[in-house]
Amino acid sequence: MKIAIVTDGPYGERAYATIKEEFDCDYIVMEAPASTFMDEIELPPETMSQLEKADIVLTYVLHPDLTLDLVDALHDNVDWIIVGAWRGEGFKNQLENYGNVTCPENMCDLTENGIPIFDEFVSKFGRPVVRVNCQGDKVVDVEVLRCSPCGSTHFVAEEMVGEKTETLPIKAGLRIQHYPCRAPKMRLFTDDECKKEMAANFHKEAFQEALKEKKEKK
Repeated sequence: MKIAIVTDGPYGERAYATIKEEFDCDYIVMEAPASTFMDEIELPPETMSQLEKADIVLTYVLHPDLTLDLVDALHDNVDWIIVGAWRGEGFKNQLENYGNVTCPENMCDLTENGIPIFDEFVSKFGRPVVRVNCQGDKVVDVEVLRCSPCGSTHFVAEEMVGEKTETLPIKAGLRIQHYPCRAPKMRLFTDDECKKEMAANFHKEAFQEALKEKKEKK
């Protein structure tokens, strides 16, 4: 499966570094339009040709007009588009009306939707899923089954080795705060702390589920 990540700014490079470990992945930087509002945006043919070769496109483009033009031009030529940066529910609905477009509240909130090509991607990247190995009440290893696209789940997994199971979920949620999450910066209309709390809760829940599953297998 071929993934293309497109951006007009500083976001997306960590997703590229993480995703390329599992899938064939391109990282494409476009020039951001000079103005916030523009009647016409030129989409470079060579860039579009490269994007159209992908099965799934992840866009971290911040300029709303460029985002809309990209989705409009690409939705008939790729299997799925994931929009990581969008502004307002109206814009989200406009994008998702194309049918094969997902605008997650947070990139670490992606889950299966029943579409095989999308589910193949989300089997590896999206809402965190981990497996915990313990000796007594101490964590000796954490296996990441599904990682957040930015790689933060691997960061937390490494940090949790040696922790006690009793406080593991809470510590996992707190530790994600030390990973420089960029989700708030891609949501100019939302509260920064809200997005950080969302990422923390996803990782806390991942470790809760891992411990629950381990307990049920005993």
